[in-house]
Amino acid sequence: MLLFGFTAAAGEAAILFFSPGAALPALGLSALFFAALAVSRMLRIRRLKNLSLDLDRLLHGDYSVRFNNYEEGENAILANELTKVTDTLKKQAEQLRMEKKYLADSIADISHQIRTPLTALDLNLATLLSGDGAEQGRRERLKQARQLTRRMEWLIEALLKLSKLDAGTIEFAREYVSLREIAEKAAQPLMIPLELRGQTMDLSGIAGDAGFTGDAAWSIEAVGNVLKNCMEHTGEGGRITVAGEENAIFTELVIADNGEGITPEDLPHLFERFYRGRNAGGQSVGIGLALTRAILAAQNGTIQAENREGGAIFRLRIYKGIL
Repeated sequence: MLLFGFTAAAGEAAILFFSPGAALPALGLSALFFAALAVSRMLRIRRLKNLSLDLDRLLHGDYSVRFNNYEEGENAILANELTKVTDTLKKQAEQLRMEKKYLADSIADISHQIRTPLTALDLNLATLLSGDGAEQGRRERLKQARQLTRRMEWLIEALLKLSKLDAGTIEFAREYVSLREIAEKAAQPLMIPLELRGQTMDLSGIAGDAGFTGDAAWSIEAVGNVLKNCMEHTGEGGRITVAGEENAIFTELVIADNGEGITPEDLPHLFERFYRGRNAGGQSVGIGLALTRAILAAQNGTIQAENREGGAIFRLRIYKGIL
């Protein structure tokens, strides 16, 4: 603006020196142009001020700010970029809100799951300390107390595993493992409970040459949780069958039981953590199947559940390529 004033003054002096008659019209044109430039500069400053105010509102959490009023010039380019930033910040704020809600719900669920066995354990210990009851009753309460501590120990370990999986801090091994070996090792800890229930488990349906590239230890954990779930939802004398095969796309393990099946209301939520179905047992905390899904997902795998005639069926798949 100042440079334009000096330039105009120099031009007027030159016109006055060389052509005095043209000095007045030239002065008028210069004044008109100077006024137009001043108005343009004033409008630009006003737009920048408004843009600054909108940006300040955005920085203070007002994501309703839109930059659609800047339609021309450099301000429009800047406003377009700020609109993109606004949309990104809005999405991040919504995601953060959802994560906070999820964290609060998870903490509440964890507190509830731990409080229940702690309350029962406290009652048992109080009875034992009082010295009331026969020796047999004391032994029974000690047995219950031991079961409750084991339940809390399992819950805490499962929650730690889930948190590590969510944080992505676990490095999974990448080695070829036998599907039959995974199923046999996962079933081993359940053999005594199966015998006590009069149940049978048939692993003969697994192809001998079937396998996949993944982490054996974590895969055993995933399969074991599904087998345990089937065992708990299959009645006395029930039967669990396990079949598996490998093809060019994926390796699949199919676990089926002849139990009570899954209620339609539970199917959409079956793999949500802390979800307990309508037919869940008293010891269920809703962690096992959620942990299985997380383990499989970390190895490019999936799990699906459905009902069949006379029971439930789970399909565990590890894909060879990226989904």
